[in-house]
Amino acid sequence: MFDRRNLFAALMLVGGLSLAGPASAFDLKPYDAKAFAAAQAAGKPILVDVTAPWCPVCKTQKTVFDKLASDPKFKDMVVYEVDFDSRKDVLRDLNVQKQSTLISYKGAKEVGRSSGETNANKIEDQLNKSL
Repeated sequence: MFDRRNLFAALMLVGGLSLAGPASAFDLKPYDAKAFAAAQAAGKPILVDVTAPWCPVCKTQKTVFDKLASDPKFKDMVVYEVDFDSRKDVLRDLNVQKQSTLISYKGAKEVGRSSGETNANKIEDQLNKSL
């Protein structure tokens, strides 16, 4: 029989698991200029995701990424996360003005950029340009 403490612990565990969502198949990495340049030189499909933990649009985009990550065509996609609040140097270098900005590259060439986009089809179209 559950007492309140055990019930609360069980609810926290279930709630935490549901927030975690599915594991992403994307090769997700914190932004690093050298690794980014190496991925560009290797001709990889790249997404730079400028995100903030407090941003509701960013959270919606993550849900879309989780769904797209299971698509085999994106198996080689490298995703670099840039924290909007702490990486102002990168924001300047990439000419980013706000969080929830997505920048797609096909190797060294920028092929798409959006800000505030949450439509799954439009995000998928942007990622397809990197392939």
